[in-house]
Amino acid sequence: MGDESTHVRKIRDHVIPRVADLRKIWHPEWFQGRKKRKNYFEGWYMKHVSSPGDSVLSFIPGISLNKQEPHAFVQVIKGDTGDTWYFRFPAEAFSYASNAFDIRIGKNRFSQKGICVDLQYEGESISGEISYANPHHFPVSLKTPGIMGWYRYVPLMQCYHGLVSMDHDLQGSIRVNSKIHDFSKGKGYVEKDWGSSMPEAWIWMQSNHFSRERTSMMLSIARIPWLGSSFPGFLGFLLHEGKELYFATYTGAKIKTLEISQTEVFCTIEGKDFLLHIHGARESSPEGKGALKAPGKGNMERVIHESVNAVLHIRLTNKKGELIFEGTGTHAGLEMIGEAALLQS
Repeated sequence: MGDESTHVRKIRDHVIPRVADLRKIWHPEWFQGRKKRKNYFEGWYMKHVSSPGDSVLSFIPGISLNKQEPHAFVQVIKGDTGDTWYFRFPAEAFSYASNAFDIRIGKNRFSQKGICVDLQYEGESISGEISYANPHHFPVSLKTPGIMGWYRYVPLMQCYHGLVSMDHDLQGSIRVNSKIHDFSKGKGYVEKDWGSSMPEAWIWMQSNHFSRERTSMMLSIARIPWLGSSFPGFLGFLLHEGKELYFATYTGAKIKTLEISQTEVFCTIEGKDFLLHIHGARESSPEGKGALKAPGKGNMERVIHESVNAVLHIRLTNKKGELIFEGTGTHAGLEMIGEAALLQS
């Protein structure tokens, strides 16, 4: 027998750990990786919007495992100004629970119950606690073990996506340098990504700050690489009055129209029984748009820009054109990364 091929070894290294711990598949919120892996990243996006909407803070805790500079990190983006911070920690400072979403990075803790942060670097200080209550989780099943559907079972994908909480209540406050931000009675949202690299191009938008309670929406369109090729795909949801509507490549839904400019996205998604029209818009000025680091082969070397004060207008109808829901989400996240043409072919 000759030496095993690189391709076979990659499949072995990817699949065997998941066979040994299948529970992770149905719990995408848990840490999915192994700290000994190379060219790997994992990060949670945890967004907090105050009740009056005057404060928006998103925390992105995670880990970057690579040969050059393995480390843990906590990124922070402030919605009204676009200010961002990148707090770096040794990889050894990252620890996690084996059967829950509960990670620690130094003195900082992030879990399904909330966050507790004490971040200090070169005169910058971010500290405080926020607790979570009444989360609305994705209903996991054997057929659909997460927002990715059956794609979650596909090995060797460059990037996986998980939905942790579509909407939950907040209690607590965060001090950013000298200013205290009160998030009591506010709204939160949590999702995550893990793998080796983010896609070459994508659009992502999210808001759960609508005039109607328990309304939340997310859409992600990406150029998805796999085994030397790539294809455009999308996934998303609309939560309204406690009911979830999911739309994705794997559900058979299709993107009928997609128009992209520097500041706006127009998209129409057609499902079996519905049409969903989405208009996302961000300001052209740099204010409210922050620079975040994203992974490439595990390295946090790519810089992307995210707006956290964008606006999403959505309109849902049945196939007869009868209105089911229409609303505008504020304090929305919006990213438009890479060449738009890659998402339209």
